[in-house]
Amino acid sequence: MMIQLFDPMLRVLRWPWLAGLVMCLQFFPGEGHALPAAVNLSSDAKLASQLGGPLIVLYSRDDCPYCRIVKRNYLQPLLSEPRYQKRVIVREINVDSESTLIDFDGQKTTHSKFAEREKIRFVPVVSFYGPKGLTLAEPIVGSRLPDFYQSYLDDAIKQSILFGKASGVVQFPQ
Repeated sequence: MMIQLFDPMLRVLRWPWLAGLVMCLQFFPGEGHALPAAVNLSSDAKLASQLGGPLIVLYSRDDCPYCRIVKRNYLQPLLSEPRYQKRVIVREINVDSESTLIDFDGQKTTHSKFAEREKIRFVPVVSFYGPKGLTLAEPIVGSRLPDFYQSYLDDAIKQSILFGKASGVVQFPQ
């Protein structure tokens, strides 16, 4: 017996396969997990200060699976988290990129040169900055323990806000 190309049975089998493919694709990181690239750290840090929080910078590489995990599971959701949504600014610096960047002093540089100047040797690194590039909390280096990463991030943000407030570099909206 010869199977016809447009056999009704094959048409029925096609839809579950397509649905399975769509479901599998949601587990692969894609552009939906991209963070805004750093373009002007000086203005971003000032804006974050006016919002009452830190500028959070993820140093990453395109080929880093741990960077994708940190972006997808922690930093991307942070952008829609009500307690941080209007308080922090999150940016990404690709340590291999020659994309133009304005640093904290208003000087033109590149992502890779800035990362080198900040002594970023491993990725991912999540850093917390105030105006003029003041470090507000200890950077989170690596992906650490997944069960505790969110608490590391929350603690660093709280520390950034408290240090920024105590030092007078982070303003608090009324």
